Amino acid sequence: MNDAIPSGWASVLEPALATPEARRLSGWLRAEEDAGRTIYPPRGCRLRALELTPLNAVRVVILGQDPYHGPGQAHGLCFSVPEGVPPPPSLKNIFKEMESDLGLARPGHGTLESWARQGVLLLNNTLTVQQGQAGSHAGKGWDAITDTCIAAVAERNEPSVFILWGSHAQGKAARVPALLENERHLLIRSPHPSPLSAHRGFFGSRPFSKANAFLEANGRGTIDWRL
Repeated sequence: MNDAIPSGWASVLEPALATPEARRLSGWLRAEEDAGRTIYPPRGCRLRALELTPLNAVRVVILGQDPYHGPGQAHGLCFSVPEGVPPPPSLKNIFKEMESDLGLARPGHGTLESWARQGVLLLNNTLTVQQGQAGSHAGKGWDAITDTCIAAVAERNEPSVFILWGSHAQGKAARVPALLENERHLLIRSPHPSPLSAHRGFFGSRPFSKANAFLEANGRGTIDWRL
């Protein structure tokens, strides 16, 4: 996949990366780039979520589907965009719910790196995408790698929160038996924050306060959601 595995995840991911599926993914990505196709996020950013949030630091997991496919948007964290890039509609709705839930002002930027540095794993199911083609890298091999990441968090003794927005994230969780079988963790399920579904139950779901209440009750502190 052309990006170095962050040390905090290496022991967990090494077996998954040795599989034929992972080797095919790496070769396929290389061939796509050699053919001149633009892939987001760029090399060096594709494992940014794992770099900023080592396994032993994870307290909350937010699952996304695949990276933004517009120029300059994707930087390796689900739902997040770099400084200076306007927040996309789903992220704007996340900020609306954060304001309603916690009374926090909506930020003037869309980068969620401060969450990641506090132990919020912002992981997409598929970690790359072709420019302008949402979902174009689905089914190419990323699932086994990201499933491994989710299972590693679920198998730990430390209670964690899994925020599952939309049917895709909830389906991802269903593929990881260790998550569904482990009663130590809190699973927060709601519709996706997309404008197409946010009014069906995402707004008013209060994921941020629920996550913090669970973490505090289990002696794991709280997340400062301010941005």
